[in-house]
Amino acid sequence: MSKSNRKWFVIIGLFLIALVSAEIFLRLALGLGSMVLFLEDDAIEYIPAPNQHSVRFGNKIDYNEYSMRSLSIAANDGCIVLGFGDSVLNGGTLTDQDSIATTIVEKQMRQTNADIRFLNISAGSWGPDNCAAYLNKFGSFNAKMIVLFVSSHDAYDNMTFQKTVGINKSYPKEQYPLALLELLDRYVQPRLMKLIHRRNVDDDLMINKNGIGFNPGFDFFKDYTQKNQIPFLVCLHAETAEIKAGKFNTQGEEILRFCEENGIKVISGFEIGEDLKDFRDHIHLNERGQKRWAKALSKEIQATTKACL
Repeated sequence: MSKSNRKWFVIIGLFLIALVSAEIFLRLALGLGSMVLFLEDDAIEYIPAPNQHSVRFGNKIDYNEYSMRSLSIAANDGCIVLGFGDSVLNGGTLTDQDSIATTIVEKQMRQTNADIRFLNISAGSWGPDNCAAYLNKFGSFNAKMIVLFVSSHDAYDNMTFQKTVGINKSYPKEQYPLALLELLDRYVQPRLMKLIHRRNVDDDLMINKNGIGFNPGFDFFKDYTQKNQIPFLVCLHAETAEIKAGKFNTQGEEILRFCEENGIKVISGFEIGEDLKDFRDHIHLNERGQKRWAKALSKEIQATTKACL
């Protein structure tokens, strides 16, 4: 082998070692290559694939056999509370399984020997109608209480059944063959495009604030819980713009009016003292915010479900 060929052999070898090392680092240290996958659904639009367990960005991510961000349901689980919502309740991959409000409440109450499960049924950009479709499809699991976690934009964030899974990078249907490809395609390239085109964040959140008519999911939950005599609680989470303004916007006020007119108990973010330190962006809660809601929910759940604890 000539001196020139040996040089190229060494360069190619070092390059391959660097690629393999980067791939191993991205998988083991960051959890890339193990995204939360989604399935299309004729009734719900889209839903997290069941039975997913991974660690991403140092955070545990668990989805059970019913696509809930919760551990598996056992036959002897006695007192079940269902929590419905979108990415705020879900927490996403930036929130560890043990740091989401539903897990915090469940663990705290089980420490006092309370036989309770607080199940997290949520996905990014789900509105009340997505949640209602899940409830209609899977049933209540003999729930003793139902909690619906919403924000003001949910008033008109109606299902469109626009193709999402496998198209929007936040809703993948299969893993990338390499973690390096995921890094480039899902994180580097979109951020470069945002800088170039200055797109609104809501484009990625798939929030539809201009749906036709008040979201029908609210009525479905009202009718379902009344018919089945299940206590129902709505939690209206404030966004940072509303906290700065000191009040909910017109859509938030419409949700509050709906609850008042229909005798539905509601807890608002202002009521529990949500502040700007509770957020990791303009809408999503950080661990501090999840703990704040866990404290408020724990009190309500204990008072509502004490007969079955």
